Amino acid sequence: MATTQHHGRGKHWSRHVTGTSNALDLREGVFALEDPEAIARSLKRSAEHSRRRKADPYRSAMSMLTFYINRAGRNLPEERRHTLEGAKDALRELYHRPRAH
Repeated sequence: MATTQHHGRGKHWSRHVTGTSNALDLREGVFALEDPEAIARSLKRSAEHSRRRKADPYRSAMSMLTFYINRAGRNLPEERRHTLEGAKDALRELYHRPRAH
């Protein structure tokens, strides 16, 4: 059985990706905000001001939010997950997109 090697990437690679993403320059602490609408507004602002993103602003912002939620996985407390899922809904509203089913 082969073992997986990290080759110096460290165990917190997702923090590095979130902080140095080639898509968005995020406001520090954006995912720690308590207000879902504030999270959505901050992500929207970051996406619209980015010159490095490869997708449209909505997709870039939603992708970063989804990435954060997925990387936290089971370690994300239910209340925090609820806030971040609410930020997804708020982001959809800001971009006049239909709610996901």
